[in-house]
Amino acid sequence: MRDAYHEELDSIGDSLVEMARLVGSAMGRATTALLDADLALAESVIAADEKVNALHHELEDRAIDLLARQQPVATDLRIVVTSLRMSADLERCGDLARHVAKVARLRYPQSAVPNDLHSIVLEMGQLAQRLVAKAGQVIATKDVEAALELERDDDAIDALHRELFTHLIDDRWQHGIETGVDVTLVGRYYERFADHAVSVAKRVVYLVTGEHAADFIAATEANPGE
Repeated sequence: MRDAYHEELDSIGDSLVEMARLVGSAMGRATTALLDADLALAESVIAADEKVNALHHELEDRAIDLLARQQPVATDLRIVVTSLRMSADLERCGDLARHVAKVARLRYPQSAVPNDLHSIVLEMGQLAQRLVAKAGQVIATKDVEAALELERDDDAIDALHRELFTHLIDDRWQHGIETGVDVTLVGRYYERFADHAVSVAKRVVYLVTGEHAADFIAATEANPGE
């Protein structure tokens, strides 16, 4: 029975890794749909979000069932509770990818992003996809060092987000208010997607160490030799 219980815990981790894979793929495809004005691809991203939602609900049900039947304590309890929170973060990533795809659908047959901003948005999409892929790897490996790296990687997305705004507030902006709103929203979607990926990684730090990421970093810096 104990083996079955730990298999259930492991299966929750497997579901989280699968969710990370799905939302990363969704954001990659949503970015292509956005930049290429690909309506069919945008529709497929929007429809596929149901699978992420279903995984999220299934994981919730399994975690609650484990809490009720096994009454886990200590590390096992931390795994279940933290997994629920990671699942919520990843579900939100799926929603944000869907939002990007909806902007693409709304502006079809034109691209919602002006040509001169394509490279910035493409890079944001690629970085967001890589961040959540790293988060999935961190879930699978429980690698605390790799988890802490994600916050540094997120700085690149934040820098691109700021760069978008420099274009939006430039007096030479010639793309109109509607496009400005689209670009503002899309930039925010990528930035929030990355934030949720970082949140997942921070939760892995807590799962492994029992300390919140900020506290773990502070303790490590205070005692570098330990």
